[in-house]
Amino acid sequence: MLSEITIKDFAIIEELSLQFNRGFNVLTGETGAGKSIILDAVSLLLGGRADSDLIRSGTSKAVVEGVFVLNDNTVRDSIQAIVSREELEGDDPAVLVLTREVRRGGRNVCRVNGSTATLALFQEIGENLIDIHGQSDHLSLLKPASHIELVDRYAGAEEERKAFGRLVEKVNGVRAELHDLITNEERLQQRAEMLAYKVEEINTAKLKPGEDEDLRDEAKRLSNAEELASLTQEAYQAIYGAQESQYSASDLLGEASGALARLVKIDPQAEELATIVEEISIRIEELGRGLGDYEQSIEFDPGRLQEAELRLNLIRSLKRKYNCETIEELIQAGQDAAIELETIENSGERVAMLQAEEAQLLAELGQAGAELSRKRAEAAEALSKGVEAGLADLKMEDARFSVAIEQVEDPDGAIIGDYRVAFDKTGIDRVEFMIAPNLGEPLKPIARIASGGETSRIMLALKTVLSAADKMPTLIFDEIDSGIGGRIGAIVGQKLWMLAGDHQVLVVTHLPQLAGFADAHFKVEKRVEKQRTITHVSGLQDEKQIDELTEMLGAEAESARSSAREILEYVARIKNQGVGI
Repeated sequence: MLSEITIKDFAIIEELSLQFNRGFNVLTGETGAGKSIILDAVSLLLGGRADSDLIRSGTSKAVVEGVFVLNDNTVRDSIQAIVSREELEGDDPAVLVLTREVRRGGRNVCRVNGSTATLALFQEIGENLIDIHGQSDHLSLLKPASHIELVDRYAGAEEERKAFGRLVEKVNGVRAELHDLITNEERLQQRAEMLAYKVEEINTAKLKPGEDEDLRDEAKRLSNAEELASLTQEAYQAIYGAQESQYSASDLLGEASGALARLVKIDPQAEELATIVEEISIRIEELGRGLGDYEQSIEFDPGRLQEAELRLNLIRSLKRKYNCETIEELIQAGQDAAIELETIENSGERVAMLQAEEAQLLAELGQAGAELSRKRAEAAEALSKGVEAGLADLKMEDARFSVAIEQVEDPDGAIIGDYRVAFDKTGIDRVEFMIAPNLGEPLKPIARIASGGETSRIMLALKTVLSAADKMPTLIFDEIDSGIGGRIGAIVGQKLWMLAGDHQVLVVTHLPQLAGFADAHFKVEKRVEKQRTITHVSGLQDEKQIDELTEMLGAEAESARSSAREILEYVARIKNQGVGI
């Protein structure tokens, strides 16, 4: 629930801090005092649109901060999953702090538990915290497109509808590929020719993994054959090729061996040194033979050098052409091209396979759509009864409410038995709310029959029924009493108070009969201080609440004050008895 909200330099609010009750909270006050501005501030915490025009004149930014206490385990787990994913956890998992700064120039900053976050994350979190039902909801009720959302919400069919939507995406994917295969034959032919050339060019090269590295080593040896031979001969001469003025390494090693042999005869402890010289002599002989063999292996073959360089140039050219880093990638590119080419060459078979897949998916859609439709029909019946009962409470006893669920035939639609019906991501149904406000009238679409006051009552009845099955912690109703007279204000208030048994409810109202049911009553008023208009909010209890209800009744006479007391006495009896409507 929304435990506390702090608002600073927002519209005509200079600085304001409100602590809300867990139950039924009511905001009252004259038109223009700032009640709806407070709800606009709440909307900012849910990721609503930030308009720099709302920044208080003479200040650089507006700040709104909300503290939410997450009492419900399901809600707490949902929020924790989000903040943990984004590494924005606070000190207490049961408390969430959202802060929004709106700065001049359009820039705004969002913070979750003190850390910067994105607006999209604010919106994702807000979807789990608060539903705001403003006067625009009266208008949305007149739009049939919104009716299916409400029915699915009541039916708890969101997961089934998501699953249906995933099937629709598969069907659309299959149909898109079919369209490409059937209508883009020329493009596919060009693609096939390009792939065939690619496969041929790479296969003709007869590439081997690591071949380019071996070729580079070979080319380096071939291009340096003369120097390799010279260096090898130089090393061999140093070992064996003694000159008149010099001794070879072999000669010198022989002298060292003879000296050590004589030394051992005198001192046997030098035997180990003599052994080392003998081992070195053996290794020198091996080195000499190795140098001889290496010299024999050196190739002086300009023709082979040219072949290696041409082969390397071919490999480099293919790498550049097909955007590959290694020979392995080139080989894989050729294999991938061959697979795609085979797919195109067998497009006739692919078309038949896709058509069979489409038929199977349409049958699955029909089955899933029929089950979803059945679930909606069951929910629609219960919803209709609940709304009619709610309308009766709201003095529309003769009104009849119904949810029309229909399907439209479509030769390309989902398969249900011998029929095919149109579908979209929401299912196979067309849903519309129907009402007959008065006895003897036929059911007609709400958009065509309901007056403003009737729409308000229908919306309240719907929201009451739907919200009872909703896990949203906080419900906000902005001027729910629009178009409703004072004679049924107490009934509306009682309904909202009962709704507050499962939710935190915040309401902006002008009806004293409704406001009397508040668990926490706040008066919003404008004051002029230091030549500036500011909004002030105060909590009302006892005589102050009676004062406000008296003002709302529109009179200062003792009879109006008496009526205010009677409202509170009536409410107290209802609450003490726990009476339902």
